[in-house]
Amino acid sequence: MSQTTTQTGHPKGLWVLFGTEMWERFNFYGMRALLSLFIAEALLKGKTEASIIYGGFLGLCYLTPMLGGYISDKILGNRNCILLGGTMMGIGQLLLFFSGSIYSTNLPLATNIMWFGLLAIIFGNGFFKPNISSMVGSLYPKEQKGKLDSAFTLFYLGINVGATLGQFICPFFGDIKENGIRDLSAFKWGFLAAAIAMFTGTLTFLFLKNKYVRTPEGIAIGGRPKKSDIPEGESEQAKFSSTSMIIAFLLMIGVTYGIHLIFDEPGVSLIKSWLYPFILASGISLGFLILTDKTITKVERDRIWVLYIVCFFVMFFWGAFEQAGSSLTFIANNQTDTRILGWTMPPTMVQNFNGIFVMVFAIPFSFLWVWMNKRKLEPISPVKQAWGLLLIALGYFIIATQVKGLGISGQVGVIWLVVLYLLHTWGELCLSPIGLSLVAKLAPKRFASLLMGVWFLGNAGGYVLTGVLGALLPPTTEAYVSMTKENINLKGILDGEKAATGAELFTLAKNKIATTIDYKKGLKNDLDFEKIYTAKDTVLSAQQLTIIEKEKIITIGYPHFLGFKLRDLYDFFMLFVILCGLAGLILYSLSPFMKKMMHGVR
Repeated sequence: MSQTTTQTGHPKGLWVLFGTEMWERFNFYGMRALLSLFIAEALLKGKTEASIIYGGFLGLCYLTPMLGGYISDKILGNRNCILLGGTMMGIGQLLLFFSGSIYSTNLPLATNIMWFGLLAIIFGNGFFKPNISSMVGSLYPKEQKGKLDSAFTLFYLGINVGATLGQFICPFFGDIKENGIRDLSAFKWGFLAAAIAMFTGTLTFLFLKNKYVRTPEGIAIGGRPKKSDIPEGESEQAKFSSTSMIIAFLLMIGVTYGIHLIFDEPGVSLIKSWLYPFILASGISLGFLILTDKTITKVERDRIWVLYIVCFFVMFFWGAFEQAGSSLTFIANNQTDTRILGWTMPPTMVQNFNGIFVMVFAIPFSFLWVWMNKRKLEPISPVKQAWGLLLIALGYFIIATQVKGLGISGQVGVIWLVVLYLLHTWGELCLSPIGLSLVAKLAPKRFASLLMGVWFLGNAGGYVLTGVLGALLPPTTEAYVSMTKENINLKGILDGEKAATGAELFTLAKNKIATTIDYKKGLKNDLDFEKIYTAKDTVLSAQQLTIIEKEKIITIGYPHFLGFKLRDLYDFFMLFVILCGLAGLILYSLSPFMKKMMHGVR
């Protein structure tokens, strides 16, 4: 059946992909809203470790699109990868449901099931994400590529309709408090809702793809790759030499180990010490490998370099933006008055304002780019993305001014988090859909899905930053209040006004507050903290507590970044202002050079 289009309209296949992506984002963002709190509270990992796990999980979710894109371009095609990925993610959510069902009776088993669930979601997302995005670009023939910024902005609307529904419905069922105490057994119902949404999206695509996801001439899009799919003038396939593949592999190993040496320190988790470096090294080695392809022309190489440069700066955006699922959720939970018109909003639901604002502003932004394009006022994509970085910096600056002087017991009004999410949404609309469109415009056909995977590697690097930076969150209200009940002067200890005793250090570490444990040194002194923390009602002897204090097995201090201490939320938020503001200004200053490298593509 032939699919018809008009000059002003979009193909019907866009709306099928819109709906499929909507349900997938319901699943992903709904789960994301609950994940950090589930890991921290139900699985007893604490905020710092939950932030690191969260960052590693997201980083891998956006590393595997490289694999999914490669398999799609070479073997399975977009359609099969979307169906495979959707099924895997649905299974992953069911595993999280089972983990949430048994955590109270068998914590080790629940934790292991959680790992398997996250692994299924990671690989499922890798097959799903780059392929549905590259299919949007395939819907438009070469003469209609000018519509891509508008098309991807509308597609992005679908993403955020799903995200908004997921971030409302999953917390509605999964984040329940009674008399101020969270019902940890409810998390599983949020994960079950996410699973149902994912299977709904997969079935939507299965039944509608053949009828609607087609070219204007009626040819099915996204089947198994064929040589006839390659546009005239482009090479049919990439040609990597054995030497370049060996060098890329060795580069990945070397960079992984080099970054590991930077991250490694006493008490650091394996996720931060080895997984984060592997994610970053994979992006660097893949970038090298693609550029060694013997079939790449000078124009193609220049355009690919533009993608790499933009990906680097995009990391800072996502590192700040994705604090929504970790540090900003903890702040909403502990140091925010979430009352709105007499209703106390669940903290996990506050980030939902991002999705709501995308639904409100996606179509106006889509029209804005078309309006500017017709009047020859539209800036090139890197300039738009620089605007996105500056907007997210502005959002953090505004809330930083509101928390300055808040103290250890004050609360910020939820309205300021709403303002932050508004500015972050505007930044997101300037950066994320424009980036997807840029890949569709610049990528050679033989690299279409693989380079979409490379784009998501920028997200992966950003999520590594999310974990690293989110773990720097200073103690907030609940930490000071809980330690006051234990007769511990937490602020006095952190400010160096008094030294902590071994008993105080152990209590702080047990509550995962601003402490670092040297596990190796602990084992040398017959203190196996892995066993200590999994045992119930552990009481250490006076001798053991003295050893902890004298041998500095447990240390306490404010988080620090590049030598700067982060004493409060003001310092924490200003870190993002500086990182994103500088990244935005540098990217903007580079845009004239990048314009030349894009060779006519905007």
